[in-house]
Amino acid sequence: MTRVVEVPTQFDDRTFDQFARSYAADGGGRMLFDAHAAQWASPYGLVGLLTAGQAIAETGGERPLLTLPQDRDVVHYWARAGFVRHAEQYFELHGKAPRAAARGESDVLLEITPVRGADDVHDVVGHIQDRAAAILTQELGLEATATMGFGMALSEACQNIVEHAGTGGWVAVQTYTWRRRLGRRVVVIAVADAGVGFRRSLEATQAKRFGDRWSDAAALEAALIQGVSRFRDPGRGQGLAGIRRYLNRWTGKLAVRSGTARMTMVPPWDEDAPLVDQLPPFPGTQVLMIVPAHVENG
Repeated sequence: MTRVVEVPTQFDDRTFDQFARSYAADGGGRMLFDAHAAQWASPYGLVGLLTAGQAIAETGGERPLLTLPQDRDVVHYWARAGFVRHAEQYFELHGKAPRAAARGESDVLLEITPVRGADDVHDVVGHIQDRAAAILTQELGLEATATMGFGMALSEACQNIVEHAGTGGWVAVQTYTWRRRLGRRVVVIAVADAGVGFRRSLEATQAKRFGDRWSDAAALEAALIQGVSRFRDPGRGQGLAGIRRYLNRWTGKLAVRSGTARMTMVPPWDEDAPLVDQLPPFPGTQVLMIVPAHVENG
């Protein structure tokens, strides 16, 4: 028996819970991820889809099927973003997949890149630093100091995978005009892993302190608001706090989803909820960071 997991037509952080609900639904058998009707996917959606395939592989499940988008432009973007190449590791692909990514495209700052260890984090930041600096200052109108913080935020988000996930993950960075919500250019960083999640990572050091309140939401609160870490070394746990400070300075957005909860640092231009609990469960942790173009007052 095959169980169908619907990939949303517009697949991003707003529709991710819909995807997670379909993924987590009861039912055995081989899974078929149906993306044939997909019209658009953000970096967050694409790394989340890879995470689903990775989680199935790492738990010994049967290799899932994936129907690629029918729209030629959409599937070419998925290839250009590096998705198709990595998806071949985890899915049996159906549909016409372009074999070579188009060149000269400027919207993909960093195609989907695996993060397995500290060397990967260093390579990711080194690869993107110069291009990101140009985008942040020239296209987004941010001060030059924004570029240093951007590298830090990217590094810390990837380092979180290395130190806490217990397995590998994915990172992607893209810039585009966000007409739906903001009407201006943004840089989007999406980081995801199929690991143990915040709750299990922090359980040994934090569960007793929270008692009956211990949950995915409490773990996110401890990590994002209180800056705790499973490591007892002084200064640990400050990576997410640094990301929060950076994004707050540039009126950016930070959303972290783990297990059944999502915590968001909501900027003035967004209407997301600061904390959502009792979401459909999904493996690991998914991080979204958005840096918008600067708008002069008045």
